[in-house]
Amino acid sequence: MDLELIIMNLINYSGEARSLSMEAIQYGKSGDFEKARNNLDNANKSISKAHKSQTELIQSEARGDKQELSLLLVHAQDHLMNAITIRDMAREFIDLYEMVLGEKGDLNA
Repeated sequence: MDLELIIMNLINYSGEARSLSMEAIQYGKSGDFEKARNNLDNANKSISKAHKSQTELIQSEARGDKQELSLLLVHAQDHLMNAITIRDMAREFIDLYEMVLGEKGDLNA
């Protein structure tokens, strides 16, 4: 197992998920809910890929292959948790925008 590769995968996929989620919020704000939900679907896929990398580390440790804790690994885990939080909040924002825009038709009204 190449620890550095797993860590980079965690950071990469988590960053991608966060960016897609933030973009989804903007689509929701402008009323493009199809694009917003598509971005959330893609964010979910990226988070799943990050989880796969995380699971590799967990399974390796469960087999007795202990890894030294590194700041880079902590950083990667932080990225994943932030991506999950942003994705969850993006869902809520998009639902809220859909409700508000459905009632008023315009956020500025």
